[in-house]
Amino acid sequence: MGGLWSGQGVLRRKPIEQIEETEGGSGQLTRVLGLGQLTAIGVGGIIGAGIFTLAGTVASGKAGPAVLISFLIAGLASAAAALSYAEFAGLIPKAGSAYTYGYAVLGELAGWFIGWDLLLEYTAIVSVVAIGISGYASFLADSIGIDLPAWMLGAPGTGEGHRVDLFAALLCLLIAYLLTRGIKSAARAETVVVVLKVLVVLIVIVVGFFHIKTSNYEPFFPFGLSGAFTGAATVFFAVFGYDAMSTAAEESKDTQRHMPKAIVYSLAIAMVLYVLVCLVLVGMQNYKEIDGESGLSSAFASVGLGSLADVIAIGAIIGILTVMFTFMLGVTRVWWSMSRDGLLPKWFAKTHPTRHVPTRVTWIAGGASAVIAGFLPIEEAAELTNIGILLAFAVVCAAVIVLRYRRPELPRTFRCPGMPVVPALGVIFSLWLITFLEWQTWARFGVWFLIGLVVYFAYSYRRSELARRGAPEDAGDAQG
Repeated sequence: MGGLWSGQGVLRRKPIEQIEETEGGSGQLTRVLGLGQLTAIGVGGIIGAGIFTLAGTVASGKAGPAVLISFLIAGLASAAAALSYAEFAGLIPKAGSAYTYGYAVLGELAGWFIGWDLLLEYTAIVSVVAIGISGYASFLADSIGIDLPAWMLGAPGTGEGHRVDLFAALLCLLIAYLLTRGIKSAARAETVVVVLKVLVVLIVIVVGFFHIKTSNYEPFFPFGLSGAFTGAATVFFAVFGYDAMSTAAEESKDTQRHMPKAIVYSLAIAMVLYVLVCLVLVGMQNYKEIDGESGLSSAFASVGLGSLADVIAIGAIIGILTVMFTFMLGVTRVWWSMSRDGLLPKWFAKTHPTRHVPTRVTWIAGGASAVIAGFLPIEEAAELTNIGILLAFAVVCAAVIVLRYRRPELPRTFRCPGMPVVPALGVIFSLWLITFLEWQTWARFGVWFLIGLVVYFAYSYRRSELARRGAPEDAGDAQG
């Protein structure tokens, strides 16, 4: 046996040629998703709070009309990571996304920590989104005269009499239930909801276009160019989601051709809609008067179209609901992949005998997100997100550079353009955004990191499939 830091230790890598869906023998996923469904899942994960909440927040307090530039900057930065994900998706047709890519290129310990981070990040995102939807639902209930009891309207400490955010918790369990019914039926429902969401966004764009006043675009940079960049750091978290979608690689009919296209298409569609909504938002109402929490509603009310406010609120609920679906899909597939690889107990990798989905981890993830959503304020839940996603982006962008030069002969159905500049920009931008995170976020990440370190060396290091099989010294470069 080699040393701890050798190719037989924590740096052992899984030979790419051996990464097949038949590994582990603990149940298989079913390849049923086509290009359209994959793209819908990606769009569903990207378009949500960014359009219905963040656009107004950034426009009113950080960037003004230059919120448009903020989204373009964030989109370009996200595209650098998306193109890196697309190359890996065409090369490694396996569930797990960034975890799998990191494991194959940078070694087991790097893969472990990316997977470990994503388990927390994706679960927290589901919870945060559920809390956001619950807020919209409470607003709608009030607007139609339904008086809900205070105990069920929020987590303890968020308001008088609040004991639990019941609606948010139930939403998490509902999404878990939907995912356990089988990926084909779940993806079909997701596609229908995404189409409805896009229709609502298009209504906003078309109707709003006729009420634009060009004078509202002046001054375009009221907070200076730095305001646009600060806004970009804020809205960056509204332009990913394709990463969670890529965890469904083993449920795609033709992963190597469809997954790269779905990643690129979903980001492109989302960015076009984001830009058009921003143009309408700051064109309809002066940025100083935009409501930071309900920007679109306030903009339409300012031109006498308040009747559309409820429609927009319903669209927000629909739009944000699809984000929950995408990220819960992501956490369950990462968890399942780690378990199949032996880094977590194989018990979690069992799939349903007829539906062929990992029902065990789905219900556990659903329950965990329900607890977070029900009993934590949205600010505390949100602080559990972000850092793991950015680290995953940095790892994937770095790994695509490493693998391009280490294994140039591997067949790639999609090649990241501008190598190595484009992925390098993805690394730089991701690390730069990490510096904007609060110290509390780093503290929580540190605790989760230490727990993961203990779990890895106490269990995963000796029980992983590579450890059991005896990884060759240069496993990562083995020729299968």
